[in-house]
Amino acid sequence: MPKLIRRTSQLVLLMALAGCASGPDYQRPALSLLLPSQWFASDAAVAGAAPESVAALPDWRDYFTDTRLQALIDQALEHNRDLRIATARIAEARAIHGIERAGRWPQLEVLGRREAAHVPGDLGMTGQPQFSQRYDVGVELLNYELDFWGRVRRLDEAALAGYLASEEAQRAFRLALIADVANAYYSQCELRERAVLTRALAGNRSEVAQLSDQRRQAGLMGSMEYLRAAAAAEAARSDLAAIEQAGAAADHWLQLLVGKPIQETADAASPLPAIRPLAEQQLTPLAADLPADVLLRRPDVLAAEQRLIAANANIGAARAAFLPSLTLTGLLSTASSGLSNLFDAGSRAWIFKPQLRLPLFNSGRDAANVDLAEARTHVAVAEYEKTIQQAFREVADLLAARVRLDEQLQAQEANRRIQQERVELFEARYRAQISHYLEVLDARRDLQLADQAALQAKRAVLANAAQLYKALAGSGAAAGQTDRVAAVE
Repeated sequence: MPKLIRRTSQLVLLMALAGCASGPDYQRPALSLLLPSQWFASDAAVAGAAPESVAALPDWRDYFTDTRLQALIDQALEHNRDLRIATARIAEARAIHGIERAGRWPQLEVLGRREAAHVPGDLGMTGQPQFSQRYDVGVELLNYELDFWGRVRRLDEAALAGYLASEEAQRAFRLALIADVANAYYSQCELRERAVLTRALAGNRSEVAQLSDQRRQAGLMGSMEYLRAAAAAEAARSDLAAIEQAGAAADHWLQLLVGKPIQETADAASPLPAIRPLAEQQLTPLAADLPADVLLRRPDVLAAEQRLIAANANIGAARAAFLPSLTLTGLLSTASSGLSNLFDAGSRAWIFKPQLRLPLFNSGRDAANVDLAEARTHVAVAEYEKTIQQAFREVADLLAARVRLDEQLQAQEANRRIQQERVELFEARYRAQISHYLEVLDARRDLQLADQAALQAKRAVLANAAQLYKALAGSGAAAGQTDRVAAVE
């Protein structure tokens, strides 16, 4: 018994030594050269920041308040095929991590076997044929590697990072899907309203062409003016057809994102609310003075960092291949030559086969594997830094565009009010028989064009807000990631 205790203690000591991991520990690349100083937050500040230090973005239901849009986003999150693929990738990566993590622990199996052998007489010492058999029942230890240098641990670390990267990629796609559905919905709203305005504009220009033809026949207008009015009427017809075609494409795009036919009828199982005009769409303004750690919490940035962590861990696994490895195989059983006395006293048997391997010569394969792992890490560093820079550019562009788009919308709305006053003035002059009806039609045409321009400006503002929500989403993601790591561990 003391000998067994001593051997067990030695085995525990060896397993404790296996906690050492070869290769470099992960360190986040410095960000001071990637972002402008007013956006830069030091790594220490990011690491020590409390989750509430950055105001969390509102939930998408609180941000997109249109009930029809909310229903469309709900359906897209349930039925979109690309999102299903991204979600399945999470399960795939989690299973891969489970496979790698299982390698850190001994694998035991219950073994029951019978071995029988027949030896011809000319091969035996006595010249007589010999027959033997053996029965075993026991517990077998299969090729358990004592992880002295942390090779298995690094592989587990890489698999965990791959799993977390797939989760962040799914979150990034989910945010993109929400923004895309909102953009498609706003496009649908805009094109339907523009179709109404363009149809009215086409009717206006057709009426102008008819009046011009009557005035030409009466000798009150030349052919050039009539031809100009007729050409404008045909151009309006063409514009109407193009907008209706674009509207059909927008409907198909939205249906693809939602992942199922969009039910419009009132007797459907779950009818959608009516479309609200763009003028009634209001979104919560998002803060512009945000620190750089908001970028580091974006799911695409977190996914790129997890890929970098995985590449860094693979360096340690590759370097460990240069070092000795100790693999344990054993069997503790009861054995007998006959099945009837398999469990009799004195039938205990055991086999213990430790194997120590030290690489001697493999034509530089291990060195090439280390070089490959280091090269992939350099690529992952560059991709991580590029992702951060792209994130900054996306947010900066959207914040800058938001100001200019608001100015454009205000100018277009002011222009529309002016055109409305012109229409009212020309209608009053026409009733007073001061102006011709053609001037009224021309003023109405200008008003309809101003309506379309204001509509397009409003849609651009809403699209910018939807994209900004996606670009800034991810505050609090770091805390969520910590929780997921703890759950996996």
